[in-house]
Amino acid sequence: MELFILRHGKAEQRSPTIKSDLRRKLTKEGEKEIEDVADALSSLKIKFNYIITSPLKRAKQTAEIVLKKCKETNSLVEWNELKPESKTNALYEKLSSLKINSTVLLVGHDPFLSSMIGEIITDGKNNCRVILKKGGLAKISLNSLKPKINGELQWLIGPKQIKKLL
Repeated sequence: MELFILRHGKAEQRSPTIKSDLRRKLTKEGEKEIEDVADALSSLKIKFNYIITSPLKRAKQTAEIVLKKCKETNSLVEWNELKPESKTNALYEKLSSLKINSTVLLVGHDPFLSSMIGEIITDGKNNCRVILKKGGLAKISLNSLKPKINGELQWLIGPKQIKKLL
């Protein structure tokens, strides 16, 4: 399985008018950041079998931009297992139900995603510190999901580096 992991773009800060973390949306800068990421994915001709997003607004917006820019024909799927407070084991269990030769895009939040990347590339030990910036993208080639997750980090790139590629 080819696993792409995308952290949502820059989002609104919590404020007296935006108290719920669930409703924070992307800023204009965050939208532009993700458009650049989507343009890079499109230019690489990457096609996803599944685009799976956290149900939080900023992650859904991020996934929708990728869906539109990459002209994907499949639809978004929301998984609660991508919420910031989720447990990776629940996510791995759900991923194991997908076809093993799939190309999957996961869209979510930090520190969940950074921890997950570290866990995958260290055979579940999570003794590796990885930083996935807002709008950052990682590609992992998964070797196995069961009995424990294992994969190889192919690349990890931030939004500034992605923009330089375009």
